[in-house]
Amino acid sequence: MSKQKKLWGGRFKQETLPLVEEYTQSVEFDKELYLEDIKGSMAHAKMLGKVGLLSEEEVQAILNGLEQIKAEIESGQFAWSKKLEDVHMNIEQRLTEIIGDAGKKLHTGRSRNDQVALDFRLFVDKCLSQWQQALTSLIATLNTMAKEQQETLLPGYTHLQPAQPVSLAQHLLAYAHMFKRDYERIVDVKQRVRVSPLGAAALAGSTYSLNPFLVAQEVGFEQVFANSMDAVSDRDFVAESLFVATLIQMHLSRLCEEIILWANPCFGFLKLPDEYATGSSIMPQKKNPDVAEIMRGKTGRVYGNLIALLTILKGLPLTYNRDLQEDKEPFLDTHKTIYNSLILMKGMLAKIEFNAQNMLLALKKGYLNATELADYLVLKGIPFRDAHHITGKLVGIAEEKGVGLEDLELKEMQAVCPQIESDVFQVLDYRQAVKRRNTPGGTGPLSVSKQIEEIDKWLKENGGSV
Repeated sequence: MSKQKKLWGGRFKQETLPLVEEYTQSVEFDKELYLEDIKGSMAHAKMLGKVGLLSEEEVQAILNGLEQIKAEIESGQFAWSKKLEDVHMNIEQRLTEIIGDAGKKLHTGRSRNDQVALDFRLFVDKCLSQWQQALTSLIATLNTMAKEQQETLLPGYTHLQPAQPVSLAQHLLAYAHMFKRDYERIVDVKQRVRVSPLGAAALAGSTYSLNPFLVAQEVGFEQVFANSMDAVSDRDFVAESLFVATLIQMHLSRLCEEIILWANPCFGFLKLPDEYATGSSIMPQKKNPDVAEIMRGKTGRVYGNLIALLTILKGLPLTYNRDLQEDKEPFLDTHKTIYNSLILMKGMLAKIEFNAQNMLLALKKGYLNATELADYLVLKGIPFRDAHHITGKLVGIAEEKGVGLEDLELKEMQAVCPQIESDVFQVLDYRQAVKRRNTPGGTGPLSVSKQIEEIDKWLKENGGSV
C-alpha cells in the first residue's frame, strides 16, 4: 500500500514523508465516525440523484457499496489505512474499489470541509442523546431514592458545618434538579448541533444545483447552514457540548465528594457497595471509595478538553484550517468519560445503604435546632437580632454541659429568657423542625412530595422510567 495514490494528489510530484503521514493522520480516532460518514454520504448521493447529477443506477451502486463497507467495518474486515489520512478518504477509496467510477462521482459538489462538519454534527448529536438517556436514568434513580428516604433526617451543611436539619430526600432531590438542568441544556444545545452544513463545499458554496435541504431531511436535521464560510469553520456546537459536559461532570464530582465524606466512619452516613469500592494493599480494614474518587478526578480531564478546544479555535482565520482536526479527540474522550460516569453513578447510588441512625445522632451534635429556637422567640415578640443573641447564649450553655438544646431544663432557658415556655420542646424537636418547612422548594414533607411528583411527571414527558 506504500504506492497508494492520494485522492487529492494530482498536483504533487513527491510522496508525503512517512512521519508527516503519521503526524497528520486522524483515522486512528475519527474512524469512530464511520456510521455518520456513511449516513452523510448516502444522503449526499440521494440528493445528487434527485438534482440530476447522478443516474439512478449510480446512486444505487453507491448506496449498495456503502452498505457493504458498513458491514466490512462492523465485522472487522475493513482495512484502515493511515496513508488515506481519515475516515472519509478510507471509505471513499474502498467505495471506488468496489463500484468503480461511480464511487469517484460521490464527492461531486462536496468538500471534506463540509463533509466532516456534517459527520461530526451527526456524531455529537448521537452522543448528546446518549447523555440524555443516561441523565434521565440517573434522575429516576435519585427520585426513587428520595421517595424511600422522606422520613430520614440528617444535618444540612453550610461551610461544611452543621446548619439545619433536612430530609435525606431533599438532599437527593437537589442533585436530581442539577442533572435535570443538565438535560435541559442538552435540549437547547441540540438546536444548534442539528444544522446540516453539507452544500457549503470547501467554503464558498457550489456551482452545482445542489439542494442542502434534501440532505438535511435525509439525515434527520431540521435546519441547514445560512453562511457557507461559517458552516465549514464553525465548531461552536462542539464547544457548547463540551461546556454542558463540564457541568455534568462537576455535578457528578460534587455528589462523589459527599459519597466519599459520608462513607468515612467519622460521618458513617452510608455504606459503600462492594462492587464500587476497593481495598488497601496493606491495611485489611480499608474500604476505599475509588470509583467516586476517580470520577471526581476525571472532572479536571473534562475541563481540560473544553479549554483545549477553545484554545484551538481562538486564533483561526476563516474558514477551514487543519487545526480543526484536533476537535475530535477532546470530544471523544469527554464522551467516554461523561457517559461511563453517568452509568456508574446510577449503579453505585442504587446499591448504597444509608445509616439513618448515624444521621440522627449527627443532628444532635451540631445544635441544628438553634434556628428553630430563634424563630420561636421571634414569635414570642422578641426582635430577631435579640432572639439570635439569646439563642447563641443558650447554645453556649448547652455546649458547656455537653448536651443538646433540647436537653436543657426549662428553668435554665427561662433564666436567660423568661418568655420561653414549655411549648419550646416541641419546637426543638428535629422532626417537627423539618415538617414546618413547607414553603415551595423547602425540606418539609409536603414540599418534598410535590418535588417528587413534579420530577415523576418530567420523567414521563422525557422518556425516563418512573
